Amino acid sequence: MSDGRITVVVITMDRRAELLRTLGHMTAVPERPRIIVVDNGSRDGSADAVARAYPGVRLIRSPRNLGAVARNVAVEEVTTPYVAFCDDDTWWEPGALGRAADLLESHPRLASVTGRILVEPDLREDPITPELRCSPIPAPDWMPGPALLSILAGASMLRVGPFRQTGGFSPRLWLGGEEELLSLDLVSRGWWLCWAEGVVVHHAASKIRDRRQRRWLGIRNTLWTAWLRRPAADALRRTVAVLRSVPKDRASVSAVAAAVAGLPWVLRERRVVPVAVGRGLRLLEEPQRTSVARRYVD
Repeated sequence: MSDGRITVVVITMDRRAELLRTLGHMTAVPERPRIIVVDNGSRDGSADAVARAYPGVRLIRSPRNLGAVARNVAVEEVTTPYVAFCDDDTWWEPGALGRAADLLESHPRLASVTGRILVEPDLREDPITPELRCSPIPAPDWMPGPALLSILAGASMLRVGPFRQTGGFSPRLWLGGEEELLSLDLVSRGWWLCWAEGVVVHHAASKIRDRRQRRWLGIRNTLWTAWLRRPAADALRRTVAVLRSVPKDRASVSAVAAAVAGLPWVLRERRVVPVAVGRGLRLLEEPQRTSVARRYVD
């Protein structure tokens, strides 16, 4: 029987083989969730392949690449209280969806559960794991795991209501570090985000990606998010830290220029986070500075 609490959303573009592998895993988990795939204008036959191989999967064909906003499109159709996101190269371990839903059901102030990522094929923990497991963010006693200030979109389950209330993922950010802005808006509304050791997600990183474009987007979006939500002094400090860490090449210069060009929009949309959230962001500055998983490299 299907777990009526959960819908899984997968976004994809031009990764037919990886997508079919992920759907093979997700259609076999014991929770039997409803699955929605948004194809971001693939040219490799991904959408047709899904329609043939998985007729029970809801397929949305976008004529263009919506980036992370494709998740918003899918969530518009979700009727369950919780939505779990997958990338086309990630999948949830059997039982993990149910465990995440149980945590959300048992803790009504919890907006999201992010899982422990195991990297295929040797199943080592993702390098981000120590940072999440040892998060310095103060958490209330009821929290079932370390508190976070940002989710990992391809490995997180969220409450649908708060996701919709915050507007989902920003169309301006599009893709690449898009989770932080959404997460800060959730915690600013009083919601909590947590990491859960027992919720396991697998990641077989696709080789089909434009790494330089992802770095460009990551730099731009990190700078935008800092100035959209952080106090001015903190945003300036974050900007300096980012500029010191990026490769000194044309892609980085172009990304910074794009961030500067977007300042009029940023200043119009700027809403500084509450004091307690700002304090948490400052606690994360040192782990981010020394992180081996958050480096802007191709």
